[in-house]
Amino acid sequence: MSRRVVRQSKFRHVFGQPVKADQMYEDIRVSKVTWDSSFCAVNPKFVAIIVESGGGGAFIVLPLAKTGRVDKNHPLVTGHTAPVLDIDWCPHNDNVIASASEDTTVMVWQIPDYVPVRNITEPVVTLEGHSKRVGIISWHPTARNVLLSAGCDNLVILWNVGTGEMLLVLEDMHTDLIYNVGWNRNGSLLVTTCKDKKVRVIDPRKQQVVAERFAPHEGLRPVRAIFTREGHIFTTGFTRMSQRELGLWDPKNFEEPIALQEMDTSNGVLLPFYDPDSSIVYLCGKGDSSIRYFEITDEAPYVHYLNTYSSKEPQRGMGFMPKRGLDVSKCEIARFFKLHERKCEPIVMTVPRKSDLFQDDLYPDTPGPEPALEADEWLSGKDAEPILISLRDGYVPVKNRELKVVKKNILDSKPPPGRRHSHSTCNPDFSQPALEEVLEEIRALKETVQAQEKRISDLENKLCQFTNGTD
Repeated sequence: MSRRVVRQSKFRHVFGQPVKADQMYEDIRVSKVTWDSSFCAVNPKFVAIIVESGGGGAFIVLPLAKTGRVDKNHPLVTGHTAPVLDIDWCPHNDNVIASASEDTTVMVWQIPDYVPVRNITEPVVTLEGHSKRVGIISWHPTARNVLLSAGCDNLVILWNVGTGEMLLVLEDMHTDLIYNVGWNRNGSLLVTTCKDKKVRVIDPRKQQVVAERFAPHEGLRPVRAIFTREGHIFTTGFTRMSQRELGLWDPKNFEEPIALQEMDTSNGVLLPFYDPDSSIVYLCGKGDSSIRYFEITDEAPYVHYLNTYSSKEPQRGMGFMPKRGLDVSKCEIARFFKLHERKCEPIVMTVPRKSDLFQDDLYPDTPGPEPALEADEWLSGKDAEPILISLRDGYVPVKNRELKVVKKNILDSKPPPGRRHSHSTCNPDFSQPALEEVLEEIRALKETVQAQEKRISDLENKLCQFTNGTD
């Protein structure tokens, strides 16, 4: 009599659990825009959520610890003149976030560690180059200040945020709407999916398509694709009969899939979230009330179903915490931030272990916040793997590092033609030292205003504690 041997895996018993009610973020008017992005971005310091906003686009940024009911007058990040479609935190600076909007622009914002008193309306830099709405943004995984944007003009643009310049424009590659874009582990290649039913692997610096596959899933609905750690491509899509399907492909041999599995009949696009450290992919469908997770291995059938986290409420969007933001003392291997209509609910994925010691096998060294390359080095053809950190003692987020934008301005080197009107021509007594003195005074006043705003915010927080009876 043969006994069925169960596959050995340390992730077989991963289970999901929502946090208690007081650990949720309540009273948030989540955006109702029809767009297949996750609407939520998370890092070890903040959670950012795209919200409903009159007269333009906005998103809210909350410190992770600020759970409970969110004040209806909580400051927003408002600078776009049309709805925000996508947001993404910089992997190398936890205080910098980029946003893409229907107003055709991409904006990069510096978020202070304290809660500001007023709305943040001034971005650090505005990136203008698309002619139609911009629906996708993604930071480079290893190079500092390199940001990718993809718009409905079928263009993919790579920017140097540090100078506000375009580095590369990938045009004439996509013939229709781009559904999603993903980097590989060291940022040397891109994978894109498009309405023309092709999945493309692109070398952005050579500006050429390295490999492509027509219709990896036969259905007409949107396809999503991500790179795995080994360089394979994981896709989600639909069959001809509108069943949801997942696939694993080798871009060196795109004709035959490594694995292709049908899942269920539902019309929500599956958003894949991939953890390269554990090789687990989590699938969250918009409008679904579940998260399915699979382990990708090098033994057949290659994509192994692990389990499903189910709840009663459908999700409007989903945020995925980077590995360095997890609680290693509780064997937490993933944390999701599920968006409801009026709240955000963290969901913790845990591997049950009896020991309280650090679990080396669950937490290999993971990409840290330091970039491995500068933007110019990457553009010149250099590649580097992410700089890894150990989570043995937990991760402590670094303090606010200011994003400095140095714009190259042709006006600096060439004076404009025509008669110049300046202080020196109007008033010969106005010398250079006097001008420097005025500028210094303006600088000092700005610093004073910022310090006072922080003090007001601190006092407001103290007042809240008094009124809640916690002090």
